[in-house]
Amino acid sequence: MSKRIAIVEDEAAIRENYADVLRSQGYQVQTYANRESATQAFTLRLPHLVILDIGLEQEYDGGFTLCQWLRSLSKTLPIIFLTARDNDFDTVSGLRIGADDYLTKDISLPHLSARIAALFRRQDALNQPPQEEHLFTLGALTIDSQRMTVAWNQQIVDLTITEFWMVFALVKHPGHVKNRQQLMQDSNIFVDDSTITSHIKRIRKKFIKIEAAFDCIETVYGMGYRWNEPQNNSNHLENTTQS
Repeated sequence: MSKRIAIVEDEAAIRENYADVLRSQGYQVQTYANRESATQAFTLRLPHLVILDIGLEQEYDGGFTLCQWLRSLSKTLPIIFLTARDNDFDTVSGLRIGADDYLTKDISLPHLSARIAALFRRQDALNQPPQEEHLFTLGALTIDSQRMTVAWNQQIVDLTITEFWMVFALVKHPGHVKNRQQLMQDSNIFVDDSTITSHIKRIRKKFIKIEAAFDCIETVYGMGYRWNEPQNNSNHLENTTQS
């Protein structure tokens, strides 16, 4: 059975453009112009994934309200914000209320398709037992590249897909600086520098929530970011590539 995707976007041309592309890839797509019509439909039946804009007709933050409501119905429903608003406040707000990813509308359609496929892969993989060949460790860090999950001191770090690929990009080459452009390429996103900074801050906070002394992600001013191994740790991740 093909996956059902719902698009909630008040600009008709954008909404139908996304829908046409996703239908051509075999997805069933329902589209909604506002929060009210989407809520009525989702009350009857939830889709397998939701793509949301933040501003919906007269509601400046209608997408945020809808996301919170959806998350109260399902902890696992994949939710992507796709919006023109790329400031730090909106990005952090969207992720804080439970979105799985936050993308800006300048993302290409192939990259959007890749993000959707990645969310479905992660959801399917989470239902399968971990496979040892996909597990990598670096000190207190464990990465499952199949399930796209990260654990610190054996506690799962609640990362979005974007955040997972950013961590993975840094950890593949510990001690090496990754500039913002490289992080965007590895994470399949194309956003401004402030949005990258927002993601990094959010990632740090999620690790610090588990261990207050966490300091492995270093900002190298004017250059980018790097993952510093804890002292007395000589383990290295194997080189792998994003599929």
